[in-house]
Amino acid sequence: MCTAVSFKTKDCYFGRNLDYEFSYEESIVITPRNYEFSFRNQRILSHHYAIIGMAFVQDNYPLYYDAMNEMGLAIAGLNFPGNAFYFPRKKGKDNIGSFELIPWILSQCKSIKEVEKLLSKLNICDLNFNDQLKASPLHFMVTDKEENSLVIESVKEGLKIYKNPVGVLTNNPPFDYHLLHLAQYMSVTSKEVKNDFSDKIELIPFSRGMGSIGLPGDLSSPSRFIKASFTKLNSKCDDSESASIAQFFHILNSVAQQKGCCQVGEKYEYTIYSSCCNLNKGLYYYTTYENSQITCVNMHHYDLNESKLCCMPMQKKLNICEQF
Repeated sequence: MCTAVSFKTKDCYFGRNLDYEFSYEESIVITPRNYEFSFRNQRILSHHYAIIGMAFVQDNYPLYYDAMNEMGLAIAGLNFPGNAFYFPRKKGKDNIGSFELIPWILSQCKSIKEVEKLLSKLNICDLNFNDQLKASPLHFMVTDKEENSLVIESVKEGLKIYKNPVGVLTNNPPFDYHLLHLAQYMSVTSKEVKNDFSDKIELIPFSRGMGSIGLPGDLSSPSRFIKASFTKLNSKCDDSESASIAQFFHILNSVAQQKGCCQVGEKYEYTIYSSCCNLNKGLYYYTTYENSQITCVNMHHYDLNESKLCCMPMQKKLNICEQF
């Protein structure tokens, strides 16, 4: 399972935890402006916005998990099993496979307003990448550099588009449930607590942090949504790049998964990597399960007018700074 978050200080940040039981050996991939995007049921895009993100590359095609474009728009696809439903091709619609949606949006749009216009004709169709890679059941969170945010869900009832006032997305159930579920925790607070239990008895707090009693701590997607939302919405830091990045990863770490805590068959789900995009500057930061040191890739250090994919393996070896 996964968690995606947006966060704004001076700049806007967007990223996610990728939680799964195994890795596809994904890498950081820059798709330059002149890479030819070939879509199964749409026109070829031979020139478009440059994109950077985490992807599994197959047949020279970037299967992005999360990414941003050079204009400051970002999107992540999160697991949505049992609820995601993809349709046959529809006449008069933009028929896009789930694996094509991230590049379809990022190659053409620079703001949520433009995304909404593009989505008005969207049909996420039942389309596999190939015989080995079937269509993943996904829903998507999209955010621009003003922190306007949408959630996209293709379900049996049709395409659902939600405004995302929280700036958080996890997995099942559908997004409208998560927003409703937040109301159960409206009494949780980061403030010092006072006695609202009764005026007939004196009750004195015996610990700091008692306002957060009742805040979920388990690994289920509804609980991660609540915990990530509480942490993100109550976060305080200055607006420097270092403070913002550190705080962003602390937010993601509050819902990270450790090996051994969530068994899936004979394996265990864990946070394979965490990412953070600075949407204003085109910086892609990440950590891995093995290496908690933050690594940064600046998309503007590369020739964005190229036509070939640029792929960089993640730095997974633990780097320890020795102090003397």
